[in-house]
Amino acid sequence: MRASNIFHLGIKELRSLWRDPIMLVLIVYAFTLSIYTRANAIPETLNKAAIAIVDEDRSPLSARITSAFYPPYFLPPELITMSEMDDRMDAGLDTFALVIPPEFQSDLLAGHRPAIQLNVDATRMSQAFVGSGYIQTIVTDEVRTFAQRYRDAAAPPVDLALRVRFNPTLNKSWFAAVMQVINNITMLSIVLTGAALIREREHGTVEHLLVMPVTPFEIMTSKVWAMALVVLLASSVSLTAVVQGMLAVPLQGSLALFLAGTALHLSATTSMGIFLGTLARSMPQFGLLLMLILLPLQMLSGATTPRESMPEIVQQLMLAAPNTHFVTLAQSILYRGAGLDVVWPQFVALSLIGTVLFGLALSRFRRTIGESV
Repeated sequence: MRASNIFHLGIKELRSLWRDPIMLVLIVYAFTLSIYTRANAIPETLNKAAIAIVDEDRSPLSARITSAFYPPYFLPPELITMSEMDDRMDAGLDTFALVIPPEFQSDLLAGHRPAIQLNVDATRMSQAFVGSGYIQTIVTDEVRTFAQRYRDAAAPPVDLALRVRFNPTLNKSWFAAVMQVINNITMLSIVLTGAALIREREHGTVEHLLVMPVTPFEIMTSKVWAMALVVLLASSVSLTAVVQGMLAVPLQGSLALFLAGTALHLSATTSMGIFLGTLARSMPQFGLLLMLILLPLQMLSGATTPRESMPEIVQQLMLAAPNTHFVTLAQSILYRGAGLDVVWPQFVALSLIGTVLFGLALSRFRRTIGESV
């Protein structure tokens, strides 16, 4: 009867979710458009930066410098006057404005050290820092080539044989897409289980469950397996249709092994959602608690920045979080094609953390139900 109760209560949760259009839209968005936009809309490298050039020299050298800026790093340069430069930057039309002074070529050939002014809109942080280095390199190379009358292609004293593994083209969308799937798995599992519990309380159906021959363990377990199943199916479809299909990201390892690790991770995060749902008395409170928990989990788990760059105490504390082990597991399997012989420590850690979180959530859930009675 206990297994039957858990199954039928879980079916009830799935039906409740099916009748909640907002949650359905959130699930579809999180595993489709959110992943696609994260992979393509936020470039981490210089891409089509807007640049304007004030050419007061009008010399062959200045024309050579102007023609050196081209896509995909830069948009075709806009030739403007000095009086237009400040207004265009104030309006946000240009990220970079390069000023070539009069007599620049003549001063260079005379052996002087003329200066070129580069104005940067630093509010565009994703491009300002990297773009400044690109522009300095481009201008320096063009000036050196012009002064020497040939392009210097001297062989370096040491030949560096560069071999890029796991992402040969250094395509940032390969990394961003999979990491977004991982983050959304955590977010949706917490949101769905916590919202399901709060929805029961707001609709008054918790009292109905209390008069039925079911235990708190059965009620909680039904919510955990039902919401975990939804996230597991959505993530598998997303990896296949969006990541591999639309974004053409090659996944190296076993998808079945990754889903097995995801199931262990979901056992921990869905329990966390239940625990937060027992603390919050309404959906707004749950949303505030979610911000306090979810942002540190995602930012400090290694999905955004390497854990090695974080303070030692943060690295040690985050070992108690399921995200840390799940990110390591996912990157090892999906990027590097690792097998169970490599990721078994993460499987063990997720199992232990999931068991502890489930026990804490169940204890809190029983206490909450007792207060309701």
